[in-house]
Amino acid sequence: MHFITRGKNMEITPALQEYVEKRLSKLDKYLGTDDTNIKAQVTMSVAKGNHIVEVTISIGGLLLRGEEETQDMYASIDLVVDKIERQIHKYKTKINRKLRQKGLKELNEQFVSSKRKEEEETEPRIVRTKRFIMKPMPEEEAILQMNLLGHDFFVFTNAETEEINVIYKRKDGNYGLIEPEE
Repeated sequence: MHFITRGKNMEITPALQEYVEKRLSKLDKYLGTDDTNIKAQVTMSVAKGNHIVEVTISIGGLLLRGEEETQDMYASIDLVVDKIERQIHKYKTKINRKLRQKGLKELNEQFVSSKRKEEEETEPRIVRTKRFIMKPMPEEEAILQMNLLGHDFFVFTNAETEEINVIYKRKDGNYGLIEPEE
């Protein structure tokens, strides 16, 4: 696993770096240690006295993401690793089944944005822009990706229509699909 560690409003000490790598290396047993395409992006920050750890792991295009916030940086690291481990357990069979069914060897890498709580401003403005590669996928795979990321919506290229679609989670627990009208 390749680690990219950043600090916002703080400096990453060697002890913190070592602890993050040790805890995330625990996930190798689930992800496979022979895969060098696995990237773990870790962002640690301190805001309003809380220690926030965000981890995004890219596995051949599939993304796992977790964020935790506590009063202690080491506790935040432990909680976010536990959260990602639960995601892996929950989705591993679904991911493997989907990959086998499609016969895909490698998926395009996608970048996700993480929502950050910021102080309220008088006028809303765009504070972050994310760009990502959109590969064609069926609606079921888009739902899986949305759930893996923990988001309420997912923008994707529909494999059937080859148009940009948005899949979203409805309040009643079902899913909605937004398609462009011609």
